[in-house]
Amino acid sequence: MNIPIDLAAIEAIALASLRMVAFLVIAPPFSYNGFPAQVKGMLAIGLAIAVAPRVGAGYHTADTGVFLLDMVKELAVGATLGFLVFLTFAAIQSAGSLIDLFGGFQLAQAFDPQSMINGAQFTRMFQLTALALLFATGGYQLIIGGLVRTFDAVPLASGLGMADPAKAMVTGLTQMFLSALQIAGPLIVVLFLADMALGLLTRVAPALNALALGFPLKIMITIVLAAVVFVALPGVVSSLTDGAVKTMLEVTR
Repeated sequence: MNIPIDLAAIEAIALASLRMVAFLVIAPPFSYNGFPAQVKGMLAIGLAIAVAPRVGAGYHTADTGVFLLDMVKELAVGATLGFLVFLTFAAIQSAGSLIDLFGGFQLAQAFDPQSMINGAQFTRMFQLTALALLFATGGYQLIIGGLVRTFDAVPLASGLGMADPAKAMVTGLTQMFLSALQIAGPLIVVLFLADMALGLLTRVAPALNALALGFPLKIMITIVLAAVVFVALPGVVSSLTDGAVKTMLEVTR
């Protein structure tokens, strides 16, 4: 009995899996270390099998050397797309870091091995909230859908040009800082005005201990106004998800 083996389909699944794995390891929310590596690998293989009939239609078997080169290309494509998504969502983490810095919480920073970030309370809280919102609102489905659509623009083993991703990374880095300032900007302005008011109070009444008064006052202002920013995070995550998908599709266009 002869069992036919379609080598082209197997190679297509392998290449698609590599792009998926490289993407899932870097891009949020799948990059969170709370998800075991085995789960990420099984998810990548499952997605590759699901899209193989679509993405491997025009793929033909290649020699060993060419296939190894194609594997490197797919890893590079997946890692590049994942890093672009990471840059988009890093704005929330950066906003939390700014709030920690200006609110006086930066002294209590610690390393979180699950999310692989080094920050204080608001940095970690904003990061975990963004991850939870991506799953609660179905944003992760949009990200996976955007990744699947990249196979239409960048077929298997075709590689990705360096000009467009490099430009997108520079633009994404700029947008990350801009988005972080837009999220945390109002709170930063209020904290700056509070520092100015405490400085003027020290000049008017030197007997008052402005340093002892300033710490609890800034903590109270930070917690109250950060709650307002926290309530606005679902809309921010939704906007960033749309921006991440748009960036992936523009780079692979």
